[in-house]
Amino acid sequence: MVTRTAERPVVVGLGVVDPALVTGVLGPDVDFIATPTDADLAVAQGAIVRADAVVDAGFLDRTPRMRVLARTGVGTDLVDVETATARGIAVVVTPGSGTRAVAEGVLAHAIALAKRLGQYTTLIREGRWAERTAGGPPGDLDGATIGIIGFGRIGRRVGELAAAFGMRVLAYDPFAAPPPELECRDLDDLVAASDVLTLHVPLTAANHHMVDAAFLARTKPGAVLINCGRGGLLDLDAAHDALQSGQLSGVGLDVFEPEPPAHHPIFDHPSVTLTPHLMGLTRRGTELTFADAAQGIVDVLDGRHPAAVANHDWAQAAGVSAPA
Repeated sequence: MVTRTAERPVVVGLGVVDPALVTGVLGPDVDFIATPTDADLAVAQGAIVRADAVVDAGFLDRTPRMRVLARTGVGTDLVDVETATARGIAVVVTPGSGTRAVAEGVLAHAIALAKRLGQYTTLIREGRWAERTAGGPPGDLDGATIGIIGFGRIGRRVGELAAAFGMRVLAYDPFAAPPPELECRDLDDLVAASDVLTLHVPLTAANHHMVDAAFLARTKPGAVLINCGRGGLLDLDAAHDALQSGQLSGVGLDVFEPEPPAHHPIFDHPSVTLTPHLMGLTRRGTELTFADAAQGIVDVLDGRHPAAVANHDWAQAAGVSAPA
């Protein structure tokens, strides 16, 4: 049991948080509680919030001294940001820390699907060498077109990696225009031209299941679809139908709706690669993400504005001066 004084702020972990990843940044004057009790929550001023942790109004009622919630990532689907803002609680996000790891994950899925690694592994494992040419040769990334939907940090890094493979890069983002040489202003044009499509937009009520049957009908026949963004962007039934018809030649998924997902028939398709929402949680990516989350907590507790927040109006409600 941790012994603390009234002057020492308490920070709790919501979800699995390795103390070794955050205590060095939080410093010796902060008590970090990885498995908090109700008593710990009652005095907690900060929390490291994992993706699967629910932070709703009821939870915030149990944490009356809370000043900052730091998400290990950028998704705030399970965080009541509106209530947090009204109570002057900063909702810190860590947008840059997992960027490179997620982008590498996108290319990993693309390579595995284009090169048919899963099918070939099964073929060798089952002693079916004679069938190695069935279904045609492995595909190429060199010379193929990748369509990036959402050109924020991760989308931009995906574009850099794809270009290194010799891919033609197209990007669509209605909120932050990509460079003119990459920009495709019409989403339908990008969808129709792309051999690989990858999703990097935040999930909203307006774009839930944006990739549905109508969207997939506009894809280039035989395209590969990768979702390392948010599970709710993709209608899995429609994607499965597109695979069955050959409209899609492969689907790579790192995110699901919900998580963990119920079993879906698409999971059994040989042209599907599946990872359990871990592409951003490489060893280095994890260290950077947790360090950034902890730094955000330190900034708020010390009266500074954190580097990135999901609720820019928190400071006004908290009575904190705007940054210079």
